Amino acid sequence: MDVPRIVVAAPSSGAGKTTVATGLMAALAARGLAVSPHKAGPDYIDPGYHALATGRPGRNLDAFLCGPERIAPLLLHGAAGADIAVVEGVMGLFDGAAGHGELASTAHVAKLLRAPVVLVVDASAQSRSVAALVHGFASWDPEVRLGGVVLNRVASDRHEELLREALEEGSGVPVLGAVRRSGAVATPSRHLGLVPAAERDAEAVRAVRDMGALVAAGVDLDAVLALARSAPPLPDAPWDPAAETAAAGGPVAGRPRIALAGGAAFSFSYAENAELLAAAGAEVVPVDPLRDEALPEGTAGLVVGGGFPEVYAAELSANAPLRRAVAALAASGAPVAAECAGLLYLARSLDGMPMCGVLDAEARMGGRLVLGYREAVALGDGPLAEAGARVRGHEFHRTVCTPAAGPSPAWGWRTRSGPSTEGFAGPSVHASYLHLHWAGVPGAALRLARHAAARPAHGPG
Repeated sequence: MDVPRIVVAAPSSGAGKTTVATGLMAALAARGLAVSPHKAGPDYIDPGYHALATGRPGRNLDAFLCGPERIAPLLLHGAAGADIAVVEGVMGLFDGAAGHGELASTAHVAKLLRAPVVLVVDASAQSRSVAALVHGFASWDPEVRLGGVVLNRVASDRHEELLREALEEGSGVPVLGAVRRSGAVATPSRHLGLVPAAERDAEAVRAVRDMGALVAAGVDLDAVLALARSAPPLPDAPWDPAAETAAAGGPVAGRPRIALAGGAAFSFSYAENAELLAAAGAEVVPVDPLRDEALPEGTAGLVVGGGFPEVYAAELSANAPLRRAVAALAASGAPVAAECAGLLYLARSLDGMPMCGVLDAEARMGGRLVLGYREAVALGDGPLAEAGARVRGHEFHRTVCTPAAGPSPAWGWRTRSGPSTEGFAGPSVHASYLHLHWAGVPGAALRLARHAAARPAHGPG
């Protein structure tokens, strides 16, 4: 299948690849092109800005969470009907999952996609040395095709001239553009990185528009398109949630209604998770715990993903009617799946403010960032996995839940100091800090839908 595509990478984090990638998406979309946005790695925040830039769901391509064999199919699924796919990389070009070599690195994703790479270089503190840096990245792995460079944070016309001369003389990699320093596109950050687009509304729209204008002014978009069109056809078939469900023995009958938490407090969710639930036979309906005082009529299951409930703890606590409804749903035996932010919401309290009380646990902000991939095993049967099931997930939080695990922990894994357990699991409730991409967990969505189909629907309130 032929989809023009590029991967936007950088030598390290902080070089500006999010600005350039999002700006490219916005600039190409402004030309009338259908742009399919993607993000290498597990990050939820960048895809929110990508979605604003393109009008299409931002999607993740994570070879650790989903398996290398699914990366090209997932891109083709997301890029259906698109004129070009733009993939923003993660960290530095060759930085992968710790202890796993190149696995899940931007370079690994680019090779799986047979896609040319655009390297974004922070040129703010260098001139001729840029050629040595680019030459090193271009020659490190001959299977990675470095198709062009975008010079970022260029100070002046003279600075750009020096950079271009050095690269023409010593790197052999074409310069696709030079982006000037600009404070107009700065995106505010807090304890877990950029503030999600879902929380910024009109401000985020303006920021994306400004990124597009900045990139359009400094980058040769025709050259970028030509590079993307030079990618060879992919032999893979697009990923298909209906086929995945059929292979696992689904879908279920009866269209059980499963509520999916969203809004500003719960903005972290992979698009494929909802698609898999729908393919499994469920009717997926949104609920915003900041605004809605009741679960949707007929709710038979609930999924509460990641986000920033710690930022909205007072507002979530003030919505007592919905907290009571969630507790009643869990008590009825309907399946409830919660990860990270959802775990905090189901606890008795968050930073001293009452939450849903489904879990016998207290949550609070902590001082230490917990970050990394995990290889875990389910320690009991629950609505997402059967005992013994092995999964790959990702943790990313600064909060602390006490206790860290219930009498029936959700997951177990090995750490450097020995075995560890985490989360809370039971016949109907599964709550954990571990983020899962359900495309990499065959049968999880169908299992949840089956649990929902077996339960009576929950009324309003």
